[in-house]
Amino acid sequence: MRNLMAILAGSMFGAGLLISGMTNTLKVQGWLDVFGNWDPTLAFVMGGGVIPMALAWAYSKGRKPALGGEFPTFGKPEADKKLIIGSVMFGIGWGLAGLCPGPALASISFGGIGGVTFLVAMLAGMLLAPMVRAKLD
Repeated sequence: MRNLMAILAGSMFGAGLLISGMTNTLKVQGWLDVFGNWDPTLAFVMGGGVIPMALAWAYSKGRKPALGGEFPTFGKPEADKKLIIGSVMFGIGWGLAGLCPGPALASISFGGIGGVTFLVAMLAGMLLAPMVRAKLD
């Protein structure tokens, strides 16, 4: 049942990315082009995700998931060196490619070479991350 719910949730997430246009790299890069042809629609997509999630976090306090396990807890509230470096690297990659991991996976469904290239680079980064993290400690 948990796997079925995970597939359902992932499918809904992917469909939302496709419907909202977030698999279109030009849409994301338009959001980042604040001094040019700025496209504010990403703010609505982010709000459409952040607002319901904030409500879900508030609702889940003191509750158990219906399918077992535990709800994840928040991490440490302070920003450390690893969080800042990781955030900067993520932001640079997002700005250069116009994709982040969710839309990159969703974009593979329509066969774009840019999405495949990004996914390969993302997987390489994930493999290298433990070595970089060890150097930061």
